[in-house]
Amino acid sequence: MKDRVVISISSAKGTKEFNLSKWVARSLRGLGVAVFSGLVGAGVSIYYLMDEVDFAKNKQVELESKSNSLIEEVENLQELKVNLETDLLEREERITFVSDRLGELERVLGFEVDEVGEELESRLDAAAITSSVRTVMLTQIPNGAPVMDSYISSGFGKRKHPVSGKFRMHRGTDFGVNIGTPIYAPADGVIEVTRPSNKGSGNYLRMQHSYGFTSSYSHLQKFAVKSGDFVRKGDLIAYSGNSGLSSGPHLHYEIRFVGRALNPYDFIKWDMDNFETIFAKVKTVHWDSLVNRVEEGVSKHLQLSSQYVARTDDDSATNIN
Repeated sequence: MKDRVVISISSAKGTKEFNLSKWVARSLRGLGVAVFSGLVGAGVSIYYLMDEVDFAKNKQVELESKSNSLIEEVENLQELKVNLETDLLEREERITFVSDRLGELERVLGFEVDEVGEELESRLDAAAITSSVRTVMLTQIPNGAPVMDSYISSGFGKRKHPVSGKFRMHRGTDFGVNIGTPIYAPADGVIEVTRPSNKGSGNYLRMQHSYGFTSSYSHLQKFAVKSGDFVRKGDLIAYSGNSGLSSGPHLHYEIRFVGRALNPYDFIKWDMDNFETIFAKVKTVHWDSLVNRVEEGVSKHLQLSSQYVARTDDDSATNIN
């Protein structure tokens, strides 16, 4: 009996007894312990898995948020890329336009430029200097006709004087104009002389210009300026007349360089389009030296202007920051 276990089950019909051997009982107890342990392990596993599921869900939400941010950032970068490409295309078009216009200017200035081998910046600098040099010279040295709607009635050189009948040097150019025709300054300068007279040159005006050049005007009706006035190219200075030793209404116009009379006709035809022709026609002026001096001044002026612009940009950037 020691190796047996008796199990009694009572009911309304009576009591029943079951005899189990001892090893069977031990097996049942081991099975119960195993089942209990399994249930506990399953519970622990389920709890751990639920926690992992919650962590995974949170991680998924975080990744979805980052994904949306990255998608938005990519869209912004794509938009920026399109804007930059558009801006680059516009800049390239402007550079092409500037290069084409610069080429036209270089042809006008008489440049022979290898557009492929020479940088646009250096071409711009050269064109700016050359254009500025020509502008300065055409502003400060007499050029063009001092009167409008006129004709040349007598040129520079020896001729028979219309009043005295003697052959003598005619050191200027006569313009056939009506009395009272406006006379304009052919270049910047200062009024040196305004001399009223009824003899010789009549009412006479002389202007001093830059680099040793002067211009003078004879047989005037009246003056529009006085001695010592500074005038700009194109300013009204006098009115034509018939004063002094004159055979009829006209303007006697002279240009001199350090006192030596030059043919005004060469300067009347001098302008931006045929700028270099004056160098071959007027030999008494050392043009190379003059152009070099003007170039030096223009280069310094452009350099100072560039530095001023750079300083202004830096100051603006500093103020903004």
